[in-house]
Amino acid sequence: MALIKKPNLGFWQIFNMNVGFLGIQFSFGLQQTAINPVFLFLGAPEDMLPILNIAGPVTGLVVQPIIGAISDKTWSLRWGRRKPFFLIGAIIGSICLFAFPLSPALWFAVGLLWILDVGNNMAMEPYRAFVGDKLPEKQLSLGYQMQSLFVGAGIVLANASIFLFQDWFGGDAASEVVGSIPKWLYYSFFIGSVLSVGTILWSVLKTPEIPPSEEELADIKAHKGLPFAERFKMPFVEISKAVKEMPPFMWKLSVVYLFQWYALFVYWQFITPLFRTTMGYDLSEAAAQAAKMSTTYNIATIVVALMLVPLTLKYGGKKIYAASLLGTGLALLSIPYISDPIYVLIPMVLFGIGWAAMMGIPYTMVSKIVPQERRGVYMGILNMMIVIPMGIETLTFGPIFKNILGANAVNAMLFAGVFFIIAAAFTLRLNVSKEEIGKKAQ
Repeated sequence: MALIKKPNLGFWQIFNMNVGFLGIQFSFGLQQTAINPVFLFLGAPEDMLPILNIAGPVTGLVVQPIIGAISDKTWSLRWGRRKPFFLIGAIIGSICLFAFPLSPALWFAVGLLWILDVGNNMAMEPYRAFVGDKLPEKQLSLGYQMQSLFVGAGIVLANASIFLFQDWFGGDAASEVVGSIPKWLYYSFFIGSVLSVGTILWSVLKTPEIPPSEEELADIKAHKGLPFAERFKMPFVEISKAVKEMPPFMWKLSVVYLFQWYALFVYWQFITPLFRTTMGYDLSEAAAQAAKMSTTYNIATIVVALMLVPLTLKYGGKKIYAASLLGTGLALLSIPYISDPIYVLIPMVLFGIGWAAMMGIPYTMVSKIVPQERRGVYMGILNMMIVIPMGIETLTFGPIFKNILGANAVNAMLFAGVFFIIAAAFTLRLNVSKEEIGKKAQ
């Protein structure tokens, strides 16, 4: 496959390209911090939180690789290749975010989470491929770390809105009624609804896509000429073929991701219950404190995201990634033993450095070894490596929490910290062979 020569882009061009990630990550920020409190407000028991979050892993497993494979075979002179998908995903997400705080019952909120995740995943995967499509190899690190910066910024805004609105408009514990979502939580979702579409439109209008090569266009045209049944099964065939031919590096990364993302899901689900245990907070106060934790680590992400670019170039992505995961594990091991609401924010600086690395370094490493014409499907497979551990967590951690960890959120957080340290150890095995680089160049 002939490679398309890509021009170097200026800083603000790369910035504009990634603005849409702000809205996507505001939505994900609400999912990380606000969705589980909503479930608790609507009467869900703590040991049910993992299974109630199964929507994310399932939709990510199904939607992202399929959308990635479809977008690889798409081209429109007017709309481009990736942009139609993350625009449609943003619209779906926007509608769901507006409706979420209006949920009359737990089953309704759980159903909306499924639809919201479909929209977010439809937007997320093509966006990852979009950056790889636009940038030459030497700018990939900057492009993905810029995405990491917007990951942090979106989640900071989401979580800051949660604890600020709780402080400004929240009531006391007596005002909490099981089966009712407090009004102060509405506003964050409404803001997210606007940002979801608004920021994506910014990137769509500001960033043209690079047209496919003549060879790729011929392949896309041939694909469109196939019968509908053939086109329908093509993404599944592409995914299956790509998995069989997947570089060994990605198999090694999947082991790191197993422990990393299992631990992250545990953290997001049990940080609010943890503060009810360690600080004696009511649910609103605990949710606000969890939002402050997330705000802190994402501010750290914003600060360090672009700093990681020269560090990875100097020391290698593997070493920086491993050190970052180790720091995240140590942060989680310390949190349960800090009872001061201010001091407990300090470990989140380490967490934020780890989050910046997680959101940038693996994508840079993978993008350098997968072929251009299959970048969409491989980015989808990379996301499968994220959502499969999350799916395993939703199915297994409820019983582990209840029967082994004594239904104690402190033990859940320690469990997550140990898993991060294991992930850091496996990161040291991430070596890219010359054979893998050679295959990319063919």
